[in-house]
Amino acid sequence: MPEAALEALLAISRDLTASFTASDRYERLLSTLRRVIPCDAACLLRLEGDALIPVAGHGLSSQALTTRFKVQAHPRLSAILAARGEAVRFPPDSALADPFDGQLLADPHALEHIHACLGCALTEGGEVVGALTADALEPRAFDDLDPRFLATVGALAGAALRTASLIEALEVRAEHSGRVAREMLRASSQTPLLGTSAPVARVMEEIALVASSDLAVLITGETGVGKELVARAIHAASRRRDEPLIQVNCAALPEAIAESELFGHVAGSFTGALRDRAGKFELASGGTLFLDEVGELSATLQPKLLRALQQGEVQRVGSDKLHRVDVRVIAATNRDLAAEVAAGRFRPDLYHRLAVYPLHVPPLRERREDVALLAAHFADAAGRRLGLGRVRLAETARERLAAFEWPGNVRELENVVSRAVLRASRGRHAREAVSVDVRHLDLLAPARGGPPGRRERERSEAIAEGLELPAAPPGTPLSERLEAAQRALVAQALSRHGTLAAAARELGMHRSNLHHLVTRLGLRPKGEPR
Repeated sequence: MPEAALEALLAISRDLTASFTASDRYERLLSTLRRVIPCDAACLLRLEGDALIPVAGHGLSSQALTTRFKVQAHPRLSAILAARGEAVRFPPDSALADPFDGQLLADPHALEHIHACLGCALTEGGEVVGALTADALEPRAFDDLDPRFLATVGALAGAALRTASLIEALEVRAEHSGRVAREMLRASSQTPLLGTSAPVARVMEEIALVASSDLAVLITGETGVGKELVARAIHAASRRRDEPLIQVNCAALPEAIAESELFGHVAGSFTGALRDRAGKFELASGGTLFLDEVGELSATLQPKLLRALQQGEVQRVGSDKLHRVDVRVIAATNRDLAAEVAAGRFRPDLYHRLAVYPLHVPPLRERREDVALLAAHFADAAGRRLGLGRVRLAETARERLAAFEWPGNVRELENVVSRAVLRASRGRHAREAVSVDVRHLDLLAPARGGPPGRRERERSEAIAEGLELPAAPPGTPLSERLEAAQRALVAQALSRHGTLAAAARELGMHRSNLHHLVTRLGLRPKGEPR
């Protein structure tokens, strides 16, 4: 056996015990074999069920390297696997179709030329685990290869392929565990659902009731009321509490990668897909999938989500393999999904699939007795972050906070209190006590003869009265008129203020929600980058 062949076998043997990633092992194995097999293209394929999947390739088009080759559909591949450890040389005039015809980079028209083709099944412990193929433009390129060498290559390469496959499985599992751990760490930093009012007590009762089931839950409520906290409370009280809760912000899913984020993808399925990746459904299997802002899902993604919910199966982008998932779905939205269904913007079958158990979270203005408790909690949290001592809310500050309408709800309250603590801490030393009074609160002053809430309502009414709606021809659907009014209102707010943050404050929205709305409506505040 030539010295080069022996060195190649030795290199493969050494790599079996070396510390490499799975992708590095595949590449090193194929590179070693190409040094001793005179070919223009080679491919290393792993057997998965009834298909051969390329894991490394040289001299082949990207299309060839991202194709799942059904063995029964390719007679040459069937012949290679049937021969097990024996190498198969196909004569230049073989009538059997070559799966790589037209895919050689050295000559894309190789289908029209006579060329050499070689294949060897890769075995490990008597089991076929994959295949090695080689193509050469020279018809007699493989005539002098030693059959004993090729048989030895098949055995060693089979062991190397199995080792790499096991390492790849461990890498995937480690990545999955890491992603789940990051999600769980994020959950641990969330503020618990706080409140002693009757509306909150009703929500807690509903959480306890629905948590004991696996019913899909649709959480509704205004922006900032704590829908995510309710979802996490349901998960924490469910039988799935020891499994992950995976969150997806549907409003932040770019259309181009939304399907991949939810359902995963295989390597090569699109530009940038360098390796297989599980989607959020697979990550959440056994646990809970929280679809936040579900009302923002695109029309193209809605039927795919419905199919996954109905069948309990997901299909990665670029793959024809189905993955079974056991997922409890909780969705949340600040939209009126029933109205969205009536307007034709949301699928009715998906709505009914998600809203098996609807749960409404009341706005803060309907639970004013909780404002003092929440404000004290947020003040303490802000004080700890700033390294302060005890933070005290003055009576005047508590009264002003309780009287406000809170269009942004609990999230707005947290932001206002955090800013107030920061202002009150000016000039204070570490661990020094801080008192927050009304002058530190950046809230509108109460309207004369009434609470701040009245002024907020008056301001909203004034905005509505001054709104110039675009003309609509007779017969224009209500949904189009409402969207035109929404576009006009947002456009005028942006024109007045020039920034998303200021416009969001006027409209009583969170900035991120306004950003997504502006994008959907095709608007852009002046001065903001595209």
